[in-house]
Amino acid sequence: MNSIDKNQREKNHQDLTDAASIKKIIELADGQTCFLCTSAGSRPMTVQRVDKEGAIWFLSASDSNQNKEIEENSFIYLYFQNNQHSDFMHLSGKAQVLKDKRMIAELWNPFLKTWFTEGQNDPRISIIKFIPAHGYYWDTKHGNFIAGIKILIGAATGITLDDSIQGELQNQPIHKTHISHG
Repeated sequence: MNSIDKNQREKNHQDLTDAASIKKIIELADGQTCFLCTSAGSRPMTVQRVDKEGAIWFLSASDSNQNKEIEENSFIYLYFQNNQHSDFMHLSGKAQVLKDKRMIAELWNPFLKTWFTEGQNDPRISIIKFIPAHGYYWDTKHGNFIAGIKILIGAATGITLDDSIQGELQNQPIHKTHISHG
């Protein structure tokens, strides 16, 4: 245990597995932008959806570097930072590149036309499906407002009042959705 945790009166470590882990992943990832990191590079990507089984879905150009890199080595990392003080998460797991017009239509939004100029029928659109296996999160227990108040009180009194919560995320591969590759 580190010195900050020793001074902490509240429990601030909670490992999450399976359903609780998926709930935290949905909370911190759905609709957010993250760094998608392959063995060859990193780039920002916007999450189009996190499904109820924890899979994270992206739309990507079929000729993109990330697609080529995932096809060479499917093990990737995702790194999230949703604001300056909380909502941090990193995930590791396997990704696959898929083509499925029905799923593309479900994930489509008009802003994507910036990259896919022919709209949702652009032949370059592919899907990256990421299945997280392990990760770590750092968050607040009661939101940023309460965390800020606790920090101010702690600074004034010299008492550690850290409202953070952190822990490991573990998921068993339970994703059953079948997506065609053609």
